[in-house]
Amino acid sequence: MLAGRRIVLGVSGGVAAYKSAYLARRLTERGAAVRVVMTASAEEFIGPQTLAAITGEPPLRSLFSQPDVSPHTTLARWADLIVVAPATAATLARLANGLSEDALSATVITATCPVVVAPAMHTEMWEHPATQSNVATLSGFGYHIVAPEAGALAGGDVGVGRLAEPEDIVAVVEDALGGRDVLRGWTVLVNAGGTREPIDPVRYIGNRSSGKMGHAIAQRAAELGATVVLVTTADPPDHPQIEVIVVETAAEMAEAVWARAPDADVAVLAAAVADFRPSSDTDHKIRRAEGLPELELEATPDVLAGVAAMDPRPFLVGFAAEVGSVDEAVHKAQRKGVDLLVANDVARSGSGFGTDTNEVTLVFPDGTMEPWELADKMVVADRLWSRIRALRGGDH
Repeated sequence: MLAGRRIVLGVSGGVAAYKSAYLARRLTERGAAVRVVMTASAEEFIGPQTLAAITGEPPLRSLFSQPDVSPHTTLARWADLIVVAPATAATLARLANGLSEDALSATVITATCPVVVAPAMHTEMWEHPATQSNVATLSGFGYHIVAPEAGALAGGDVGVGRLAEPEDIVAVVEDALGGRDVLRGWTVLVNAGGTREPIDPVRYIGNRSSGKMGHAIAQRAAELGATVVLVTTADPPDHPQIEVIVVETAAEMAEAVWARAPDADVAVLAAAVADFRPSSDTDHKIRRAEGLPELELEATPDVLAGVAAMDPRPFLVGFAAEVGSVDEAVHKAQRKGVDLLVANDVARSGSGFGTDTNEVTLVFPDGTMEPWELADKMVVADRLWSRIRALRGGDH
């Protein structure tokens, strides 16, 4: 579940900060990449070097005195999820009221990814109306609250306020990253595979797309509870919540996608649709003895542009297969009017057609780009749905 996921661990200043080391270890053991952001008071309870040794990265401790001019936005954009553990009463208050006074609060307030908050403090502080009001506010933001437990507290006291165990926090992190039914109630349209434009009954114009990326996106959406319509040219995944429409040509792809797009909440168009097709084909095989044929080409329907032009239309995610630089994808994202574009260099090793891995760059409507490292296509699909949920909103 956490393999390849990027998690920011926020540590604030309470005695329970020692458990953050255990939590960091549990997350890395499950394959997550973890980076830490600490408050100044957290350093009174646990040393930055301890967390650096566990995660392999030095913690972010200040907004200043480092090369990155905006370290909190960099970290927030990197993260698939932020977990604050422990979250003191002061940290809860800052987050609930939008006070970005330190690196931790500034990072959380900047983030658009899921946020998990695990409070820890003395019972009297936990039960105070201000703290309870702040927790309710954060819950209203959509943050996942891991309530404190009853047990031994600092100074020999006993009561509610003990930080939840790391294993319990990890379980909430996994659920927040798309564990169960987070897309329930969504209708998702996905297309996949490369189209085939016939020249004669034997030959066609096509491409090397296997459909694996689109199929992973459709399968992961179904696993997360969505009702999925998959329009594909390749052998589809077998899942009871995936309705499969098999097509072959760009025209068939366009007809099927345009017919189902008005009923979709999200459309992810990952297929490699041919841009051109023969203006005419023949019902007999063209033979060598007949001489070299001349093929006149014409444009195929622009499936992505057709969905973008609909009013209303679904939240629209397009794909762009590039060779070399993905900079051209910025122009495509703006030209096509998508909500998000996923670009990849198909010439790169491990990122081309037919591979089980992919290395993509997200391109946003304002032209900003977010490169992702090479990962299994199912991991890419999982992360993509997390990002779509954050951009569109988690509710139906």
